Amino acid sequence: MNEYPPPRSLQHLVLDDEMGVNAPIIHQSVIARLTAGLYPLYQAGRIPFEPLPETTLTEGYASPVPDLILYDHQYEQTRVIVEICQKSGLKHDTGKVIKLIEDDTYGILEGFVYNYRTSQ
Repeated sequence: MNEYPPPRSLQHLVLDDEMGVNAPIIHQSVIARLTAGLYPLYQAGRIPFEPLPETTLTEGYASPVPDLILYDHQYEQTRVIVEICQKSGLKHDTGKVIKLIEDDTYGILEGFVYNYRTSQ
């Protein structure tokens, strides 16, 4: 049986995705309330995309994980992403959203950044 050498560092074991992890209670509460508010609209057919919290942008390989995606099942693509932040993360999250939309790898049509401290 072949033995594989151990990884050189944890970086080789963990995806270094720029989305990072931000899970304070208020942050997760905003994501939960946004998802809960959008899901009935999806079920009633009032919005065409399914709201999914903390979901990878692709299946089968590692990809960024926005706070909330609106997923188009017909075309199997994420169409809208939402990042939840506070003042200190606004610039960084805005940059992430712009990069993901402009990259065009994932088919994202729109992106939003919501600052829960200022409600903007």
